[in-house]
Amino acid sequence: MPTTSLTPDDVDVQAARLHDSEAWQQIVTGWDVTVPEPLCPAPPGDAQGRPAPSDDWRALLSVPVEQLIADTVRTLPAAVPRERPLPGRLGAVLPDRLHAWRRIGQPEVRPSVHLAHARQILTEWGWQNTPYRLRNARGARCICGAMLTAHRLGHGSVHTVDRAGAWLIAELRSQGWTGLIGPWNRYPGRTAADALALIDATISRAARAGQ
Repeated sequence: MPTTSLTPDDVDVQAARLHDSEAWQQIVTGWDVTVPEPLCPAPPGDAQGRPAPSDDWRALLSVPVEQLIADTVRTLPAAVPRERPLPGRLGAVLPDRLHAWRRIGQPEVRPSVHLAHARQILTEWGWQNTPYRLRNARGARCICGAMLTAHRLGHGSVHTVDRAGAWLIAELRSQGWTGLIGPWNRYPGRTAADALALIDATISRAARAGQ
């Protein structure tokens, strides 16, 4: 199975391009806005003002039951990724193309699940912010590098990486950062804890949107 020749810079640029597209803005705009509760008239009463019994409890709902179920499912957190240990420390420093066989037969995953695997890579193999490349000599990754490695280990397609990156950029925009992921990753004073907190917030954002 052929592997992609994407670099972390490519992932960053493509994710930003997707985030800025009209279609993606329609996805993320208003995802966290709650529709105001409609004003329901008071239930009818008898001559003494006591509420009349309802023959159908569904009549008390302001939205259909099916919509309530769908909305509840969308707010559930992403499923915990299937446990799949990372290769050992040697695997961290080997070229990613040597892990291509791990993609065989792997199912597609949601962006939030892909990001959970990228988080595992940062946690176990380490995070780095200079220089901005796929890995340093110890095998530590930047955020985009971890996402690309997660893809190469079989956790999501290239399209999934782009969508996960677009969710990351959406989270950065909500925090006031107007640039790309890479410059944020290597900003002076940035820490591994900051990187993990960003991914955690993005996982939550994407999962609440059903992605």
